[in-house]
Amino acid sequence: MTLLAYITWNPDPELFSLGPVSIRYYGLSYALSFLCSFYLVEKMFKNDRVPFEWGYKGLILTFACIIIGGRLGHVFFYEWSYYSWHLTEILMFWRGGMASHGAALGIVVAVIVYSRCITHQSILWSLDYAAIPVALAGCFIRLGNLMNSEIIGKATDVPWAFRFIGARGIADPWTPRHPAQLYEAFAYLILFFILMYMYWYTNARKRQGLIFGSVLIGIFASRFFIEFFKENQEAFEEGMLLNMGQLLSIPFIIMGTFYIIRAIKRPPSGKVPLPDFHTTL
Repeated sequence: MTLLAYITWNPDPELFSLGPVSIRYYGLSYALSFLCSFYLVEKMFKNDRVPFEWGYKGLILTFACIIIGGRLGHVFFYEWSYYSWHLTEILMFWRGGMASHGAALGIVVAVIVYSRCITHQSILWSLDYAAIPVALAGCFIRLGNLMNSEIIGKATDVPWAFRFIGARGIADPWTPRHPAQLYEAFAYLILFFILMYMYWYTNARKRQGLIFGSVLIGIFASRFFIEFFKENQEAFEEGMLLNMGQLLSIPFIIMGTFYIIRAIKRPPSGKVPLPDFHTTL
């Protein structure tokens, strides 16, 4: 197969600019994630007769914790050796550099605060609602990574290989590579549809923790296996049997398995009774 058969990929990460303000695909992926999450939670809360006041407060809190957790996860898990000498750049998340494992921890923190201060429902009740939008958000964010030509795959000769000629830090950008970002995006999109089916057409939402456990396994098991097709993101990962992304995925997979088994063993319950009160954050 000749090089002409492969996809040459070199988009401008910047969608457009208005003076000093630039709109990048990566930032747009987060904005789309937030808007779609807002729509999905509104539909689910309306279906379950949950006060929507809880919804928009939870989304704002969760979105903020995703940004903070994802950024700090990248800084501390992957590039602390750099950011320890460039502390002011930690805040420049719009340049890229977000870790899904840190974002997942951010979601957990947000849900704990949300459950304690806003809904006064169980944490698992909140996590089950948060799980479905998270899967779709993961798809959008990986598409943002694709537009940034980052998190690229290993060299390959498969017919759908990409040549990431705009990627930074690789010796030969013309080498055909796995479009690992698309692999993850498709995996998360499939997971999203599975979760939607579970919510709307089964009694999964009556088994607290089942949807949450499913999203943990779906996202992090996909991440674990797709990592075998990716280039290592940092030099310290060279020579490791499992890279950092895989090692960090294992605890989440174990946690997801625990919650699924726990939910299946317990009999399904009715909808959680909702108190008649309005709290403010």
